[in-house]
Amino acid sequence: MDAHGGRRSQAERDAATVEIGYALVSAVFAAAVLSGAMAGPALLFDLPGPLSTVLLRLGLVIAPVVFLARVVSVLTRFRWQARPGRSDRISPGS
Repeated sequence: MDAHGGRRSQAERDAATVEIGYALVSAVFAAAVLSGAMAGPALLFDLPGPLSTVLLRLGLVIAPVVFLARVVSVLTRFRWQARPGRSDRISPGS
């Protein structure tokens, strides 16, 4: 919404849609990489039972945490940068 409380332009809606898509895709990638890094050794190597269990569970716990943290950080950064009246925004002609 602009400073006057009006509706968003099509460009603003498109930018928000792209940013949401980017947040979701990058969050899935980050969660998969970190989860795989944690649980991968337990799946690839013959580790002792307790260590293998800990690594698998840690991989399962870290995935949703990383996913949520990435989505929130990308979308809050986008919202903060898209606020009207910001002096450090890049103008369309730059």
